[in-house]
Amino acid sequence: MSTFVFLSVLFAAACHAGWNASIKRTLDPLATTTLIALGAGLVALPGFAIVGFPQAPSWPWLIASIVIHLFYFAGLIECYRFGDLGQVYPIARGAAPLMTATVTTFYVGELLSASGWIGIVMLAGGVLLLSLKGGRDLAKLDRRAVGAALFTAVTVCAYSVVDGIGGRAAGPGLSVAYSVALFVGIAPVVLAYGLARNGMAVIPAMKPYWKTGLIGGALAVASYTIAIWAMTLAPIAVVAALRETSVLFGALIAVLFLGEPLRRVRIIAALMIVAGLVLIRLA
Repeated sequence: MSTFVFLSVLFAAACHAGWNASIKRTLDPLATTTLIALGAGLVALPGFAIVGFPQAPSWPWLIASIVIHLFYFAGLIECYRFGDLGQVYPIARGAAPLMTATVTTFYVGELLSASGWIGIVMLAGGVLLLSLKGGRDLAKLDRRAVGAALFTAVTVCAYSVVDGIGGRAAGPGLSVAYSVALFVGIAPVVLAYGLARNGMAVIPAMKPYWKTGLIGGALAVASYTIAIWAMTLAPIAVVAALRETSVLFGALIAVLFLGEPLRRVRIIAALMIVAGLVLIRLA
């Protein structure tokens, strides 16, 4: 992996943490998440005129990813309904790297070096430590939030593998076209989910947060478009693991802007994540 790709994925991780924090700052996670999906679709839609459409072999993967993302957003909504950002976000993102590395090793045939595996394990360990010990009092940890976060981790693994393969199948230089089609496809599906959950009430509920939705949507498009592009140039598991450094940005946002506590264990966990990041880079 080149330095440019490496730094690009880290930038994507910061964008990802930003739009997740925007959900937690609002009063209605369902309305805001729906609005972000719509905002991402609107931001991506003009891209068809610029990059065109991905090639036919990628469409089955694209459709599968849209379905998986519906479950991802559903899980994410429940995460933020019951838990702290600094606690559920690391669980949701941190359990995924090992799952993804295992799946890509056995089913995609991407073999990682020993240092790559150690780096991913250390990064995942730091992420999970950050979630289990770095939030508020563990006595207040909601089991529903943890369950939703673990379910979300499974969907993260699933869409990472699917989109890594789909982005490669889109054709040379067409990973951006794949991403554009993905976000445009996700928007109506998530809107339908929001309407099914809350009926027409979800529409007025979105109005107070339209700026958040558009900004969050733009960040989501930027973040995942970079990730899909990177997965066409580097192993899927490595890119997926690097994206999970977003927990560092998420923890920083939680402490500075959401009033969540800074504890010593959070610093230790952050150092573990950085060490894992270094090992992955060296690998």
